Amino acid sequence: MPADPPKPGRLARIRAGLPRTGLAVLAGLLLAAAFPPYDLWPLSIVGVAALSLLTRGRTARQGAWTGFAFGFPFFLGLLSWLSVIGWDATIGLSVVEALFVAALGAGLAVTSRLPVWPLWGACLWVAQEWARDRLPLGGFPWGRLAFANTASPYTPLAALGGAPLVTFAVALTGTLLAWSAVRLLPALRRDSTDTENTGNTASTASSARSARPAALAGLGAVGLLLVGYAVPVPTDAADTVKVAIVQGNVEKPGMDFLGRPMMVLNNHAGVTERFAEDVAAGRAERPDVVIWPENSSDLDPFTDPAARARIDEAVRAVGVPTLVGALVDGPDAQHVQNEGIVWDPMTGPGASYTKQHPVPFGEYVPFRSELSKVITRLQRVARDFYPGQGNGVMQLGPARIGDVICFEVAYDEIIRDTVNDGGRVLVVQTNNATYARSGQPEQQLAMSRLRAVEHGRSVLIAATSGISAVIAPDGSVVSRTEELTPDVLTATVPLRDARTVADRVGAVPEWVLALAGLAACGVAVAGGLRRRRSDGTRDASDPLPMMVP
Repeated sequence: MPADPPKPGRLARIRAGLPRTGLAVLAGLLLAAAFPPYDLWPLSIVGVAALSLLTRGRTARQGAWTGFAFGFPFFLGLLSWLSVIGWDATIGLSVVEALFVAALGAGLAVTSRLPVWPLWGACLWVAQEWARDRLPLGGFPWGRLAFANTASPYTPLAALGGAPLVTFAVALTGTLLAWSAVRLLPALRRDSTDTENTGNTASTASSARSARPAALAGLGAVGLLLVGYAVPVPTDAADTVKVAIVQGNVEKPGMDFLGRPMMVLNNHAGVTERFAEDVAAGRAERPDVVIWPENSSDLDPFTDPAARARIDEAVRAVGVPTLVGALVDGPDAQHVQNEGIVWDPMTGPGASYTKQHPVPFGEYVPFRSELSKVITRLQRVARDFYPGQGNGVMQLGPARIGDVICFEVAYDEIIRDTVNDGGRVLVVQTNNATYARSGQPEQQLAMSRLRAVEHGRSVLIAATSGISAVIAPDGSVVSRTEELTPDVLTATVPLRDARTVADRVGAVPEWVLALAGLAACGVAVAGGLRRRRSDGTRDASDPLPMMVP
């Protein structure tokens, strides 16, 4: 018997895989361009399709490497705004997040041999986001496919199943297009051969058989693209409220925007007082409520008499209840609380909401005693933010608002709980001064647009330095500010009591889809083990050998 051909060496295998790795890197960068500030949402479909093709028929190990080669440049491009803190932070977080995409790549590879593998691939995208949204240290949901599709035909699906359903629809469109390509490309290669051998009717019939299911998959992808138009987005309101959103701006965007005590507070108080003068002169309509952003008071008004007096002065000038963002000391000397405080022009501070989900390494330092010795930059976070225990449902004048603070807009359950507990309009108090003109404010604005559709609520964004915005329940931007510009937005917005289907079903769609993807992985792995035990072989076939070595 002839001897088995020698296996290629490690270096040869690496060289053979370079084209595939290069394509994965390119696909990851294309996916990053689907997100703000570029907003090329169709590239989210292209990215999913590319990763499906590049992992199809590969081993789990090969799929994992391809997933990492895809995920790392994707997050590096998406999170480039973190470079203001340091490129080491950008790279480190990108590596951590890319590990989840590596697991996705492995899952796509092993399930690509199952029947209806596009369905399982789409479910695995949801599972990957489910894990990233929660792990580690409470998770980091940035980069979800849904957040690239906050103004696309898929957006209305958020009202039925939230961000996970939008992600699933986008991913299934991409995997169906990948399946169509898998069916068509071998047929096209056979057709090119047949042109040299006319009369090969058997091959022509085979090509036709491949083309028909490919066309059906393409039609399915188009159907998913259009199904969102059939989803009603409720926007009716029981009543309305007139709001004014104050953007006071900061003098020193970047890491040291809070470096001068009273400056940020004076900016917001001054803009509010000038607006009050316009109201008194008839140049502006009197609002029912005023909203200040996160950190609009850079001193604790409960312990600093000057800060309290300055807020009182501004709120009395405008004469209506005002939501003030402030850093409040406590509950002990090592902690501070990030709060939204309802401030009445007559009685002063009242109800408050404390941010539930502080940002690791930005608002608190995990393993502080160990890490701060190695990374001295962490010592700039002098005190850890203490997490709040309740949601942000509060009465602000005539409006029962649901307050969320900054990055909390990325977390499904925080906003869903706020709406289900009675928030009639959503308020996002945020401070993006650290990341001014970096693309991060646009990404956060996109998330807020999706939340408006998901919960059928107007969303009011109040930012220290921008972007502040008024978003209608259908996700459209009614008005917005420019960055690093003092401004006041005024609008009459609906107050809604009705809940969407997404509010009612909660996280059920996400869990069902994620578990379906993981179960498909289990079935694929078990099937592979049975085949190995039965004949001692392993299937390493590649359906696209001509395209990707």
